[in-house]
Amino acid sequence: MECDQSEKGLLEYVRKASPPPFLLKTYMLVEDPATDDVVSWNDDGTAFVVWQPAEFARDLLPTLFKHSNFSSFVRQLNTYGFRKVATNRWEFSNDMFRKGERDQLCDIRRRKAWSNKANPNIQVREARKDHSDNEDQRSSSTSSSSEFTTLIDENKKLKQENGILNSELAIMKKKCKDLLDLVAIYGGNSEKEEPFEEEKGKSDGPKLFGVRLEVKGHEIEKKRKRDGVSESARVIQSCK
Repeated sequence: MECDQSEKGLLEYVRKASPPPFLLKTYMLVEDPATDDVVSWNDDGTAFVVWQPAEFARDLLPTLFKHSNFSSFVRQLNTYGFRKVATNRWEFSNDMFRKGERDQLCDIRRRKAWSNKANPNIQVREARKDHSDNEDQRSSSTSSSSEFTTLIDENKKLKQENGILNSELAIMKKKCKDLLDLVAIYGGNSEKEEPFEEEKGKSDGPKLFGVRLEVKGHEIEKKRKRDGVSESARVIQSCK
């Protein structure tokens, strides 16, 4: 039991005596005089300045870190309590990150992530937000499904109405065809009857809309014939 406690104490001591690797690597980059044109301490050594962020990310970060992303480097600084102290340049400060005071790096601790247990209100709000988002998604999905079903029903109705209209149109076309056939048949018969009417007109005299013309002259001719017959009868009678 005592051995376990001593081992834990030794590990705790080693942990406290050894600075975090990120801080140690950053300190080495800033402390190196060969890189002062890219990154260096400020004038009083209370902060460090990244003078050329592009070159810093491209040339220096890959030498000690597994990436070349300047934004990721800045986020790591924030997790260890560094703050940006200048608006016109990338200058970062931490009270225990000082020039020539490497031993103080062991006292810098990484910030712990916020726990949902320590912030029940946030947890409740997030749960409500998730529930609301799920409800909105389900509502949107139901609405979309309902609209799709409505469109399908309307499409079926339109197809049925279109079929009915096509049937009525076919019936009307047939009726028109039958009517045209009847007109053609009766029109042909009337044309055939016209010569007969003309021949009849020649024998009985001219007609207008079925009425015989020159009725007076025709009656005179009949009267002459009757008078001639009467005169002949009288001559015969006198001869007897």
